[in-house]
Amino acid sequence: MLGASRRFAGFVTFTAPQTARFAAISPVNRVPSRLAAGCRRSPFGAFEPVARSALPFSTSTAAGDSDKVLVEQVRNIGISAHIDSGKTTLTERILFYTGRIAAMHEVRGKDGVGAKMDSMELERERGITIQSAATYTKFGDLNINIIDTPGHVDFTIEVERALRVLDGAVLVLCAVGGVQSQTFTVNRQMNRYNVPCIAFINKMDRIGASHTRVLGQLKEKLEHNAECICLPIGAEDELKGLVDVVSMEAVYFGGDHGEVVRRAAIPSAMAAEAAEARAALVGAVADADEELAELFLNEEEPSVAQLKAAIRRATVAKRFTPVMMGSAIKNCGVQTLLEAVGDYMPSPADRTNLALDKRDEKKKVPLRLDAKSDGAGDPFVGLAFKLEDGKYGQLTYMRVYQGVLRRNDPIFNTRTDSKMKTPRLVRMHSDEMEDVQAVAAGEICAMFGVECSSGDTFAADAARHLSMETMFVPNPVISLSITPKEAGGSDKFDKAISRFTREDPTFRCTFDNESKETIISGMGELHLNVYAERIKREYNCDVIVGKPRVAFRETLTQPVRFDYTHKKQSGGAGQFAKVIGKFEPLTVEEDNMRNDFVNECMGSNIPHNFFAAIEKGWSESCQKGHLTGYPVLGMRMIIQDGGHHIVDSSELAFKLAVAGAIRDVWAKGAPTVYEPVMRADVVIPGEFQGDVMAGLAKRHGSIIGSETGKDFCSFTLEVPLNNMFGYSTELRTQTQGKGEFAMEFLNHQLAPPMVIEQLKKEYEAEQKARMAAKGR
Repeated sequence: MLGASRRFAGFVTFTAPQTARFAAISPVNRVPSRLAAGCRRSPFGAFEPVARSALPFSTSTAAGDSDKVLVEQVRNIGISAHIDSGKTTLTERILFYTGRIAAMHEVRGKDGVGAKMDSMELERERGITIQSAATYTKFGDLNINIIDTPGHVDFTIEVERALRVLDGAVLVLCAVGGVQSQTFTVNRQMNRYNVPCIAFINKMDRIGASHTRVLGQLKEKLEHNAECICLPIGAEDELKGLVDVVSMEAVYFGGDHGEVVRRAAIPSAMAAEAAEARAALVGAVADADEELAELFLNEEEPSVAQLKAAIRRATVAKRFTPVMMGSAIKNCGVQTLLEAVGDYMPSPADRTNLALDKRDEKKKVPLRLDAKSDGAGDPFVGLAFKLEDGKYGQLTYMRVYQGVLRRNDPIFNTRTDSKMKTPRLVRMHSDEMEDVQAVAAGEICAMFGVECSSGDTFAADAARHLSMETMFVPNPVISLSITPKEAGGSDKFDKAISRFTREDPTFRCTFDNESKETIISGMGELHLNVYAERIKREYNCDVIVGKPRVAFRETLTQPVRFDYTHKKQSGGAGQFAKVIGKFEPLTVEEDNMRNDFVNECMGSNIPHNFFAAIEKGWSESCQKGHLTGYPVLGMRMIIQDGGHHIVDSSELAFKLAVAGAIRDVWAKGAPTVYEPVMRADVVIPGEFQGDVMAGLAKRHGSIIGSETGKDFCSFTLEVPLNNMFGYSTELRTQTQGKGEFAMEFLNHQLAPPMVIEQLKKEYEAEQKARMAAKGR
């Protein structure tokens, strides 16, 4: 048995027997040295996995460690894609080939076990990822932190916060479906946080698989400068291996589980195709890298090392996307993908991370991270990006950006300026925890016993003035009422709602004072149904859910002036406040998916201490419009003048004055309604095309793109969310269960007049019913 390993601050060290073992492993048939990680040489000269107990994953610490894994040997990557592209299956293979798990299991848990990264019972039942799951593994000299993210748009916040703290990503694409609706969302999220990626075309064993078509979509639809760095040997059920276009070798994956990696000469039938692909690769990278461009212009053929270095520079700079391929379910191409992660993905030291200085909000401070050091000399700075409640209390996931976080170190929450200790530090392996004593810059960990919110920055005393930029949180698009089935379940229900709203920023809960109902809001029907099911299972509290309500929004189409005086005298101190100004709609260029408040008052007609109350009154009044009762969106209030009384004016009076001003002039501003519009992708067998298109036309879907393959066709369309309820059942009926579709929120657009009239009638009926109920 190999000697025990040691880990300190995210660094793995080996005792002499381990060091000798890794030094002794040399390439066979030109297998790259990293492919030997987690493997042993078989009698036939290939590689096969070793037992998990022999792998260096101990979390103990020791003084005097010398062979530390430095920052340049760390990779923080996410596995992201559209739903059912094979992300979790791919992650399962990565963990197996690196020796992190002893056996592979399938996503839906048909064997009663399920994939390692799908630890929730609901995930294994439904065969989808609901929560992002973190793990870490070792591949040769690399330490790889991996976050497997959901592919369904309803759980997009999990992708959002993962990409906020990751340095690189693997964008998984289905070889049949190609670029789909959630692929666009993930691509936007990667661009938002400037995260470079490697594309992996999965499911090359499926009928209709085409890497050339998917590559074309990657270039045209996502506008990536992308080229293949490998090619398939065979396709569909004849997939035999890959051609490495960089080293110009064939790669085959043998053994019972694809664990035996063998490199050989390229088949003669593919020599011309491989040469053409390499020329295209060199040309694309030369467009993004000056050093390779110089060789290209001088008509010099780059060496393997030169080409790899150029691909890495261009990928890290986000000017090029290497495209890999294979089939995770058939154990083909996973090891070469791991090689590419090491060769082309950035280390934490390759990324520039900035913090805001709270003492000077305009100043951005670069966080220090030396590729050749462990960062122990710098003050600690970290970002809490995900919260989970477990049996030991709140678990806070954190990315360390600078310095070292040690157990029991005093740290500060820079948002609240509160001081605390970190009683327990752990590394996550899906739902398993491994205690560590310290975590270094560039690593991802979790800690217990710390109260905070998602997006909070933690720092040592010397850096408590710094704050990291938090993540983008999209607004909910759908709501429904929910209530406990039994009166005695209120306490459990309240605990569940409190926990889930704290963990998930896109899951919102409000109480409607008029209807006396609890309203939950989220990103889609599946999102809310999952939480309703979790309340039942995890808290033993049955719930009754109402009909889904779409997140319509009211707005004005033209500016309108207001001059309103609120006066009330009923003996003693009265109420007086006067507000003058105008309401105006925001333009698209100004970001009309929000509300704004502007103070243009001059002089002292309104004392300064009342402006906060005026703004609060504006914000509260926007919660409910006067046309349909839906919240107000895309409006600006400009306060220009007013008046006050030295005795009778108060914050409440000014809040009521704002509410009265809106009520007084709202109808004069030509109010209208926005409705949420979704981008949908529908993939069906070609034989059902006519029925499906007719069904989409009835739902007022506007087709903006279509594609026809050998045995299927797909449509991309924009369609109002209000028209898509029940569509999954309709599509299954139309296609004999063979069709599939997915949606993502696109934007809010003006609703048709017929929809607005219906909403007005419903609101008027509700108002009359409430008035009648009060009269009784």
